[in-house]
Amino acid sequence: MSRAGARRAGLGLKLSSALVFAFLYFPLLVIILYAFTTQSSAFTFPPPGFTTRWFSVAFGDEDMWRAVRLSLLVAALSTAVAIVLGGLLAAAVYRARFFGRNAVTFIVVLPIALPGIVTGIALRSTLSLAGASFGFWTIVIGHVTFCIVIVYNNVVARLRRLSPNIVEASADLGASGLQTFRYVLLPNLATAILAGAILSFALSFDEIVVTTFTAGQQQTLPIYIFSILFRPRAKPVTNVVALLAIAITFFPIMLAQILTRERAGGTAGR
Repeated sequence: MSRAGARRAGLGLKLSSALVFAFLYFPLLVIILYAFTTQSSAFTFPPPGFTTRWFSVAFGDEDMWRAVRLSLLVAALSTAVAIVLGGLLAAAVYRARFFGRNAVTFIVVLPIALPGIVTGIALRSTLSLAGASFGFWTIVIGHVTFCIVIVYNNVVARLRRLSPNIVEASADLGASGLQTFRYVLLPNLATAILAGAILSFALSFDEIVVTTFTAGQQQTLPIYIFSILFRPRAKPVTNVVALLAIAITFFPIMLAQILTRERAGGTAGR
């Protein structure tokens, strides 16, 4: 390819990337902008003025804070369960060789591969047949199904990059199984587990489709946002609450990205 052709290809790639980023992030900028608008119903552009009074209205709503607390608690508990189950499952699939191993991997990732509404209906039907009372614990059960996938994928990917000889070398040096896990495996898996936990937390905090089928009368933050979305005079409040949700999930996702990038760079350097 000539230098001019390479320049045109590079320009086209940059333009395409810019369009993709605009498509993804322009709606978020609109939410941030209209969280400060003085209008209380219909939106016009440019906004007629800016104010912070909608933040005091939103932050004074106890229903909103109740939804935030519920979402944080559900996300934290779902992530904790996913770390244990997803980590153990990744270790079992990686270390053991048994009939149906690939089928187990497929079944594990299926909940996140299926449309959320399909997973939600399946969970609703199963829990109803089991006679479960829909509420906090059914939300946690629903979220664990896809949080496990995040942790599992991160841990099993890290295990595949590790040398299989390190466990044998640790045993040859006289380390017990617990010592090998604590001093050899855990330091190598720590960032993968942490990144999977952070992504699981963010995904659980923002989840609405599966939650709608398992929540009963409970309101997580996404359900609360959806409930006030169609109130004509609550549009700026909706944007403020959405901005809060973005802030809560943005920083954990950035941290997970930094952790995985740094670990990959360190591995490549060795």
